[in-house]
Amino acid sequence: MGDDELAEIRKRRLAQLQQQSAEQQMIQQDELERQQRAKAQMQMILMQILEPDARERLNTIKLTKPEFAGAVEQQLVALAQSGRLRQKITDVQLKELLRQLAPAKRDYSITRK
Repeated sequence: MGDDELAEIRKRRLAQLQQQSAEQQMIQQDELERQQRAKAQMQMILMQILEPDARERLNTIKLTKPEFAGAVEQQLVALAQSGRLRQKITDVQLKELLRQLAPAKRDYSITRK
């Protein structure tokens, strides 16, 4: 193999790697845009189904427990999309829903002898 052949092989391989990299970036960008659209759609639905005080409570919970708040949001959106919600959810109703969905706290008792 001569230097010219080796340079040509390197050139083709570099072009192939650059193309693969560009394709991966496009895929990642498309995925990011899809996630942003889904998040925006979820926020729009939440604005429609939650009263302002309930929305504020959910946003506060999102600051402290983002995974739990995300699960609650997904359930609320699923309820709204299935048509099971007839009216906006009030703060009292949201509190009750949160109480039902919150994982049970373990109660520890220590006895001394």
